[in-house]
Amino acid sequence: MSRLNRMNILVEKDLRATVRLDLSAVDCVEQAFEALATKPVAMPPILRLDIPEHRGEVDVKTAYVPGFDAFAIKVSPGFFDNPKLGLPSLNGMMIVLSAKTGLVEALLLDNGYLTDVRTAAAGAVAARHLSREDATVAAIFGAGMQARLQLEALMLVRDIRSARIWARNHARAQEFAADLARTLGIAVEAVSDRAQAVRGADIIVTTTPAEKPILLANWLEPGQHLTAMGSDSEHKNEIDPAVFARAIYVADRVTQTRLLGELHHAIECGAVGRNWQPAELGAVIAGKATGRTQVSDITFADLTGTGVQDTAIANLALARARNMGRGQIIENDINMGDAA
Repeated sequence: MSRLNRMNILVEKDLRATVRLDLSAVDCVEQAFEALATKPVAMPPILRLDIPEHRGEVDVKTAYVPGFDAFAIKVSPGFFDNPKLGLPSLNGMMIVLSAKTGLVEALLLDNGYLTDVRTAAAGAVAARHLSREDATVAAIFGAGMQARLQLEALMLVRDIRSARIWARNHARAQEFAADLARTLGIAVEAVSDRAQAVRGADIIVTTTPAEKPILLANWLEPGQHLTAMGSDSEHKNEIDPAVFARAIYVADRVTQTRLLGELHHAIECGAVGRNWQPAELGAVIAGKATGRTQVSDITFADLTGTGVQDTAIANLALARARNMGRGQIIENDINMGDAA
């Protein structure tokens, strides 16, 4: 005896047609963070596989969120010598399974696109809840895809009118800034001095793979908000640990930032105690923890990427794809054995 299971296969083209970086994506990710603080979410530690001889790493993230029809398991490889071969460094896919039966409902062959969107959306969520409402000036460290998306995401939640771009390759930063100015319709300039980029900015976002701090504590000014995106493995470190003494720190998930994020480095150098328990973004969203309390506060969000973000964006993508009739349906006979 067998039973027919229908599985949807969606490629990057399909997913780009169904999910964009917009307020609905930001709200989707915000709800996922809030669920971490208000529901019995199951989110295991990140599974990490290193392949050092090829400068490769593979992260596997997942989470079950009560109330969602499905959960996602995301496989996210990063092979950083790939550009020499004419291939992208980052790739990936998501497997979507029914939360009721465990049957595979979809394969999202997104090549990392959904991760890009949900990561940028998380930056917008952090800015929405931690930055000043009157923020208009952004400083972005980095000149890659996530740098672009972080600025676009900020513009969804704050009235950003100008931006500064810093990157190690200043010529690249200049090209990047000119392109952003054309596409976003705001003033964007490339800045060669990091301290100058920070000076007078309302929101600062770091999006680099730096292994030593690129932003120092004494550059920060009252009222600023900082989001660190780049430290998603143990050896990465964008932010001076001394920032912890100056800022209100908020983690996406403390158990992760203790191991992978900026908190990891602050603990290692003794800037904060090993037993310190900071607030999480979901708790701030839910009103269970305090973020910014006054205009002069400096706030600091440490975002390492969570499985709830992947499950949330995958559910959004699959629901929209079904409504739009996107993707390829594969019918798979499941052997029921002796079941009556």
